[in-house]
Amino acid sequence: MAGMVPYVRRGRDLVPTGFEDFYNLMDDFFTPRSFERATFRMDVREDEKEYVIEAELPGVKKEEVGLDMNDGRLTISVRREETEEDNAKNYLHKERRISSMSRAVSLPDTDPEGIKAKLDNGVLCVAVPKRNKQASAKKIDIE
Repeated sequence: MAGMVPYVRRGRDLVPTGFEDFYNLMDDFFTPRSFERATFRMDVREDEKEYVIEAELPGVKKEEVGLDMNDGRLTISVRREETEEDNAKNYLHKERRISSMSRAVSLPDTDPEGIKAKLDNGVLCVAVPKRNKQASAKKIDIE
């Protein structure tokens, strides 16, 4: 039975008081958003030549995506502004929504000049080439 009680409502009495809708409204308002719903999913894989990052961005346009590489840190950000154009000035209710989210991943030894990105069917695919490592071992002659 306890498994059927919503997470935010646990700990409260299970006896109806008449204020359930009010409590749910307050819980929704004051409870921070979960991390999973406030960001987008991102997969990172690596092979010998490059890192490949795939980010799920359904419904996002190319113009709304920002992609930056700074000191080996790749940042993917999304900024959406949703407004409805309505020329009628006698509306009773009008809403606007602006949202932004970003994810960053550290990618050591990368070449920022060869990064390629493509947004296709709601999936952003970023290929970040690795920098050729110089041999760090050196034979030292003894005098």
